[in-house]
Amino acid sequence: MFTPKHPLHLTPVGLVLIPILVASVLTGGLGFAIGLSGRWAVVSQAPLLITAILIYAATLFFLGRSGIATIRGLEHRAHIDPLTGLPNRHALHEDIQFLARGEDEVALAMIDLDSFKQVNDHYGHGVGDQLIALCGEVLREVCGKEARCYRLGGDEFAAVMGGKVAGTILEGICRALLDKLGTPLTLGPRHIAVGASIGLARSTADSRIPSSEMLRRADVAMDMSKRGGKMRCTWFNESFDRRRERVREIEDEIRTGIAAGEFHLAYQPLVDAQDKRIVAVEALLRWNRGPDRDPLTPNIFIPVAEDSGLINPLGVWVLRQAVCDAGRWGDITLSVNISAAQLRNAEFPIKLGEVLEETGFPPHRLELEVTETCLVLDPVVAERTLDVIRSFGVRIVLDDFGTGYASIGFLRRFRFEKLKLDRSLVELAGVDDGSRAMMISSIALARALDMGVTAEGVETEEQAELVRLAGADQIQGWLYHRAVPATEIDRLIARQNDTDAKAKDGKAA
Repeated sequence: MFTPKHPLHLTPVGLVLIPILVASVLTGGLGFAIGLSGRWAVVSQAPLLITAILIYAATLFFLGRSGIATIRGLEHRAHIDPLTGLPNRHALHEDIQFLARGEDEVALAMIDLDSFKQVNDHYGHGVGDQLIALCGEVLREVCGKEARCYRLGGDEFAAVMGGKVAGTILEGICRALLDKLGTPLTLGPRHIAVGASIGLARSTADSRIPSSEMLRRADVAMDMSKRGGKMRCTWFNESFDRRRERVREIEDEIRTGIAAGEFHLAYQPLVDAQDKRIVAVEALLRWNRGPDRDPLTPNIFIPVAEDSGLINPLGVWVLRQAVCDAGRWGDITLSVNISAAQLRNAEFPIKLGEVLEETGFPPHRLELEVTETCLVLDPVVAERTLDVIRSFGVRIVLDDFGTGYASIGFLRRFRFEKLKLDRSLVELAGVDDGSRAMMISSIALARALDMGVTAEGVETEEQAELVRLAGADQIQGWLYHRAVPATEIDRLIARQNDTDAKAKDGKAA
């Protein structure tokens, strides 16, 4: 049905006055309006009165139909996403509520695109809108007639269906969608890779839940899919809520811990592969939570700090404290880990520059370690940030090399000064020929690209000899040193300096 772009809006008074005005004109204008007297006058005006009444009725009918059409058009637009033509969040709530009236299971899938922000940043919002529209078509095609699909806003979509085995069928649909999105989508001359993370929730006749709660559960499950590696489906589990509550508690404790000075640094020395002298130290964050609380390792509290944004003040504190400690260790290099969240923060290079200027720490003695995951998540922003950091004279190290999918092109693009071989690669190299060949080829690749190489996680003399023969420059691991407080590094450096001085005096003699 056609809906005017600019529908006529009339008040109830207007609906009455317009037909009367028309009737006044048709019945002789002013003479009729002031009320002519006499029976003959009334009879002579009868045809005009009938005509006026008919016009009045027709006008009311037309305006009524026009108003109904306008209302229907507005209702339609209120339920449809204009970019994709899919039903929107409001329609989803209504459909869930309608399906929940029956006795069958209702299943809901929340679908979030994994790399949409990078597409917007790299190609612009125009291409981003085209991608959203194309993903809507893909979702509509996969759902077919079995499930109804929706766009909820941004890069979020949804699908819902009811039936005795709705959950099983919807999960199959979602896995088919992941297969489709696993292949780059074609937009004109561009081939854009964009995956998805999916959360699933269900409501049964025995346990009906409101539509808002279904959306919340599916959203929680979708978040778990992202945390679990993306490109996967996850069903909601009540343990997810307990985990989220624990995460919120840890987040509050981190805030309190920063204010109370509970965090401190430990340093693990790196030795020269040939003479075993300490040539660098890596700063490692530790949290002293006190004797009455369970200890938390960095792999637990660091992700919480990243998600909450607390990694930014915490990371700046680590940098400042580390360079202050390392300032008294002569020419020893300092390595500090930075996270993906810090790389995405436009303020990080500014804060880094401020720390270097305030402390006077030589930039060439500072190495920032990043993982491949940090760079893959947002390569454009990461590359821009790393370029600024390098302009200070700071060196960039790729940590945990051998666990991801870094290609030669990837290594060339980011121009690392050093690679750190992951401990798993070092461990397996001693017992597996394939891993040994991979380790040797990795070191040869680093050499060809003019990068230094550190082997971490070395715990035996056999491992140390293996990485030494393969060409590693530095070795890090419990075989030589564990992570210790700054005061212990003072002692180790002092002892090394004494040994060096005695050796020099011996040669002079």
